[in-house]
Amino acid sequence: MRIALISDIHGNLEALAAVLTHAMRQRVDRIAVLGDIVGYGADPRACTEAVMRLAEEGAIVLKGNHDEAVERADPDMNADALAAITWTRGVLSADHRAFLAGLPLTARLDDLLLVHASARHPGQWPYVMTPRDAELSLDATDARLVASGHTHVPALFSLQPNRTCVAFTPVAGSPVPLAAHRRWQIVVGAVGQPRDGTPLAAYAVLDLAQGVLEPHRVPYDHQAAAAKIRAAGLPDRLASRLALGR
Repeated sequence: MRIALISDIHGNLEALAAVLTHAMRQRVDRIAVLGDIVGYGADPRACTEAVMRLAEEGAIVLKGNHDEAVERADPDMNADALAAITWTRGVLSADHRAFLAGLPLTARLDDLLLVHASARHPGQWPYVMTPRDAELSLDATDARLVASGHTHVPALFSLQPNRTCVAFTPVAGSPVPLAAHRRWQIVVGAVGQPRDGTPLAAYAVLDLAQGVLEPHRVPYDHQAAAAKIRAAGLPDRLASRLALGR
């Protein structure tokens, strides 16, 4: 099975459309959306509807912290994020909100665990940014593979049998063999708001049969997405950072 792992869409319809088009060219068998469909961007309604259609077609869809914040305020969010969530609440319909509220925190496919943040306390939204974070995540499950988003920065961590955890920076277009004698924490990066210094949307394809991770970066019209954010009256930083990838 080839699974497209996408996360952190954040109301960016241009990025989502570009990634889905790219993923279909990779002959994926299934799509997994790892949360944060809304927040920051100006198209939460259209993005939620697109993901609802994916779910009807068999996609796995998980809840992220911004999705949860639509119904329950998150005191840890910064001012820009809170402003976007407040605006988003007024845009989504009751059906959209019910869909987001009903999403699960995790999903399991054989030896693969899918989660928005970390396998350790998924509903508390811990970040996986360091080898130690990856160890804690992997220690919380017996799955050999864990895939997550949340950080907006693509990363890959390998936990060896001797408990040494090694971090890698995935390179787009360079498949990574996931050695079977190791355990792996995959962090796929963000579709709608990358924060690793490039505006290109990030996602990955996981080939379970071959044991290979294929990282991808996809160009999209970030200027159009930014213009929509400004037109909606959302904080300007949410628009300007799209071109910077920060």
